[in-house]
Amino acid sequence: MDTLSYKTKSQRKEDVERKWHIIDAEDLVLGRMSSKIATILRGKHKPSYTPHIDCGDFVVVINAEKVRFTGDKLNQKEYITFSGYTGGQKRTVAKELIAKKPIRPVELAVKNMLPKGKLGRAMYKKLFVYAGTEHPHAAQQPETLEL
Repeated sequence: MDTLSYKTKSQRKEDVERKWHIIDAEDLVLGRMSSKIATILRGKHKPSYTPHIDCGDFVVVINAEKVRFTGDKLNQKEYITFSGYTGGQKRTVAKELIAKKPIRPVELAVKNMLPKGKLGRAMYKKLFVYAGTEHPHAAQQPETLEL
């Protein structure tokens, strides 16, 4: 009887090849865009995906201030922060958050879609979000990614 010697090759962190992707967030729906970005940061789009290894790619998001919210989320969606002290809970509507920190909604949406813990924090460090069209990552030659 001939035994097949096919084995699933598990990725090692030394063997990971990372690419750079650039995404133009203008007129893209925040949640749908964020889930695709989280998939790329995790590396789930690669056939060599390994759950316990950070095998994802780098992602640069430009025009984050022009991201789109569906329905009336711009006026109704609340971002909640808590300082840890009594009465230290603050609520900010999406419209106000975009006015103060235009990149924050994109960062929060992607961060909450990544795994929690050390691995998720390592994946999140590969995300670069910019409000305008300018970014300092031209030397990495990022590929434009259409979502």
